[in-house]
Amino acid sequence: MPQERDGRPDYTVRMAKAAKRIGIHLGTAGGASNAVLRAVEIGANTFQIFSASPRMWRAPKIKPEEAARMKDLRAANDVGPLVIHTSYLVNVCSQNEEVRQKSIVAFRGEIQRALDLGAEYLVLHPGSWKGLTRDEGLKLAGDSIEKSIDGLAWQGTPFTILIENTAGAEFSLGGSFEQVAELVARLRNHAPVAVCLDTCHTHVAGYDIVSAEGYEETMKQAASTFGLEAVRVWHCNDAKAARGSKLDRHEHIGKGTIGLEAFRRLLNDARFAHSAFIAETPEDDPSDEEKNVNALKSLVE
Repeated sequence: MPQERDGRPDYTVRMAKAAKRIGIHLGTAGGASNAVLRAVEIGANTFQIFSASPRMWRAPKIKPEEAARMKDLRAANDVGPLVIHTSYLVNVCSQNEEVRQKSIVAFRGEIQRALDLGAEYLVLHPGSWKGLTRDEGLKLAGDSIEKSIDGLAWQGTPFTILIENTAGAEFSLGGSFEQVAELVARLRNHAPVAVCLDTCHTHVAGYDIVSAEGYEETMKQAASTFGLEAVRVWHCNDAKAARGSKLDRHEHIGKGTIGLEAFRRLLNDARFAHSAFIAETPEDDPSDEEKNVNALKSLVE
């Protein structure tokens, strides 16, 4: 079992190999806590959810009984960390003032719901800086995130915001490790912040994680920018598109242009023993969640 903080398991500490955390993004039909039961059903010991509809700006508050059930089920089944993915509507570096203000309010709501549910991590796509310079976009993103978290009681909890790298599309902030590192550095004095790396995004942005030599070079770049210890979550997604294409199209594990051996290398890399590995693969069939979790688990040596 992981160490405890405030009477519940703390999954932010470094895990032993036997407790490698492997899971998938799950739905929350009937209540967010039901995702714990689904995770157990498919053999996952960590998972990711949306805390509200990703297609709506407004979201209901988390009911206290739902938050309590989430924490109890996770503790009883040793499932964690809990990762929440921010709504795709949120764009903290938008040049449109109305959109940015809505994003600040929405992201603050995401943080509060994450805290209520006892989530360890909240993943954020930095957004699009179209109409601005990249530096202006970085500054706006940093300012917006600071405003979102201001005054919220996250101190003393394992809660951390994770900046996710993106696929490298034009105007998309976070398409390079350097941009992710810059945003993390800007926020370190204002909020608990670390990194989520997505295998598909990394691959289509142009980084080589497929060949053994390329993987090592990519890890050197990650280490020299934000640092490998900062990578708390890996989104494990194969890719439909070619390396460097900048097309964000996820594929089932081992069925795309990344391939099984790259995931085997990643899952057995001791430098990421502290990380959780969570798939965001397509769900073409109800059995796909379990298949992708098992595909990742089968690669652990």
